[in-house]
Amino acid sequence: MANRKAKGKRAKTRHKLQSKRKVTVNQLLLKPDLDSTVQIDIEASVHEGMPHPRFQGLTGKVVGYRGKAVEVRIGKGSKAKLLVVHPAHLKVLEVGGK
Repeated sequence: MANRKAKGKRAKTRHKLQSKRKVTVNQLLLKPDLDSTVQIDIEASVHEGMPHPRFQGLTGKVVGYRGKAVEVRIGKGSKAKLLVVHPAHLKVLEVGGK
């Protein structure tokens, strides 16, 4: 049983999801403004609200909130996707307008 192929959420992500920095309290409490442009930058040490690794590095807009999490709309191919992501996995690139 030990040599069966792994098919989990973090399969084949050894280098992609390494922690690059320490997570500060400000990053955990971040609440980006609506219509802000954000980049998905997965922080491996925070497990809650982690998006799938295929979305690593993609850019989207903040369209709403769900509790502590942020709803981000990204364009993936010909369809728009709605991701629910914890703010620790986001990097704010541009602050939204009025």
